[in-house]
Amino acid sequence: MFDPMADLAGDGISGEDMSEKPAPAARSAAPSRPPRSGGGGNRNYADEVHSVTIHARQRTFYVDLKKSDNGKFFKLSEKSRGGQKTTIMFDSEDLDKFIEAFQEMKAHV
Repeated sequence: MFDPMADLAGDGISGEDMSEKPAPAARSAAPSRPPRSGGGGNRNYADEVHSVTIHARQRTFYVDLKKSDNGKFFKLSEKSRGGQKTTIMFDSEDLDKFIEAFQEMKAHV
């Protein structure tokens, strides 16, 4: 199983600094940001392949597809207005499972 944390060195496990993200746009889903190259210290251990920003009520969500030596993975980050940050990562092979779960949830909304 892919472990996106395997390439991390030192104690930089807390995630990326969200201040690097662009300022929120006025629409609900902003165009993707240009890819960033990894390798700039302990915090960037993977290359960004594609990214989408979602502005929803009191929060901003970042959906990033990244690639490391271990393969591709998704990084989902959330930043609340209060500045609290939360990030989860999952293997790209599991994307269909997440899509199915969201489609099931959508049917119950």
